Amino acid sequence: MGKNGKNRYRYEEEEPGRLDRLRIKVKEVIKFLSYDIWRSNPETLSNKKNILYNAIKIVMLTVRNVQELNIAASSRSLTYRTLLSIVPLLAVIFAIARGFGIENIMESSIFNLMTGEEVDTTRVVTEAVVPPDTALVSMDVWSAENSGRIAPATAGERGAQFQEEATAEGRTREFLDMLFQLIDNSLEEAKGGGVFAGVGILLFLYTILLLFNDIENNLNKIWQVSKGRSIGRKVTDYTAMVLFIPIFFILVNALNILSYPQNNTLKIIYILYPFIPRLLNIIPFVVMILIFTSVYKFLPNVKVKFQHALLAGVLAGVAFQFFQMLYLSGQLWITRYNAIYGTFAAIPLMLLWIQLSWFITLIGAEVSYAAQNVRKFSFEKETRNISRRYRDFFTLMIASVIIRRFADELPPYTADQLSEKCKVPSRLTHDILDVLMEVNIISTTPIPEDELVMAFQPAVDINLISVNYLMAKLDEKGSEDFMIDMEGEFHEHWKVLVNTRLCMYENNSDLLLKDL
Repeated sequence: MGKNGKNRYRYEEEEPGRLDRLRIKVKEVIKFLSYDIWRSNPETLSNKKNILYNAIKIVMLTVRNVQELNIAASSRSLTYRTLLSIVPLLAVIFAIARGFGIENIMESSIFNLMTGEEVDTTRVVTEAVVPPDTALVSMDVWSAENSGRIAPATAGERGAQFQEEATAEGRTREFLDMLFQLIDNSLEEAKGGGVFAGVGILLFLYTILLLFNDIENNLNKIWQVSKGRSIGRKVTDYTAMVLFIPIFFILVNALNILSYPQNNTLKIIYILYPFIPRLLNIIPFVVMILIFTSVYKFLPNVKVKFQHALLAGVLAGVAFQFFQMLYLSGQLWITRYNAIYGTFAAIPLMLLWIQLSWFITLIGAEVSYAAQNVRKFSFEKETRNISRRYRDFFTLMIASVIIRRFADELPPYTADQLSEKCKVPSRLTHDILDVLMEVNIISTTPIPEDELVMAFQPAVDINLISVNYLMAKLDEKGSEDFMIDMEGEFHEHWKVLVNTRLCMYENNSDLLLKDL
């Protein structure tokens, strides 16, 4: 009995406590997230596990890249560029809209988008049945009432109401009123003609080009694309985007009008199918999702798969709409800005809104990049700490496959195909290809199916590319311009190193890469 009691006491003493078990569990989770999950083979996992593991990897990669690339600083930079470009951009857009006779629709749609209000469709529909002159007057009144630029008495009443409430919506209206006034002034100046007007228009277009170029550069940095669009493509692509904006606002306005039926047919349909109005209530979410998806799909100078752009667009669009609701309903903390800045409170509030909007946009771009390239980060820890010998081995393999494909007159491989063929982690494959291009061993060529997807081919005569030639190129890559006394104190060190390299470069067992 005493022996059994002694053994039970020893068992209870050796059994880990609850805190120790928790500590062990935390260590296991950390090891799994930092090591095991990146070494998992998707082919051996079930679909559910693959989806779960990829979701965890996407979140981790997004958080890490946001910190490494300093996305907050990029959003501040884009905020500054937006402030410089917003008036020229909107002036050009309103000039196009004025040419099509939809300037008032544009203005009211922007107000509704920024303030979260709904379109007063009764006036929009009645314009279709009144005489043209009356319709123009009605449209002007509607635009003035929506924008706040109305009769002095009414404007004063609304201004007093906004000052009393001091809401984000009121400050947003003040900012938009000021913005539209600047746009009107710019368009009036452009009407004057002459040299100064022409120079002003060119500066407007140049400022817009800089804004889109800045956006593209930030997205390319996220996608690790070193080369952006050519000047010709920038002009054509950015011009198409600017021309599409008025059409987009017309479609948004039409969808908003459908939300409030003004004829008996629509009313009957909505009564018979009550879920239709509820579906139309999500129009703002759908609109923002489409905008973000388009940005992530078309602005980076790389092929972005639609499903990954859509995933990021959904997350960014929903986040933006919730942020917009929070911003417009933040009446308590708005009063602090009102007490400090007075009538200028609209400016810091809009700065905050623009910066957080860009922050959401860039985080969405990180999500699309992580989703599309999640498999490229397999064996990431090993890739970061790879030995020089193994890097040279992988470089020799990849270069040999590229050269043999060329010698056999077969279509060149893309980076993903090379990674799959050589069983080399995708991110390491991209790093090696970049190095091979820097030392002028290989060059890129677009594949016939898609000009944005690059394949790789030899850049020099394949009868010259031997193992020693490749190793010599890799050794000489980079700068050697340092103030080292190789003729004095460190002469022997340099001589030994050179002789060692010569033994490797000039041996008789050298082979051409096409023969490996």
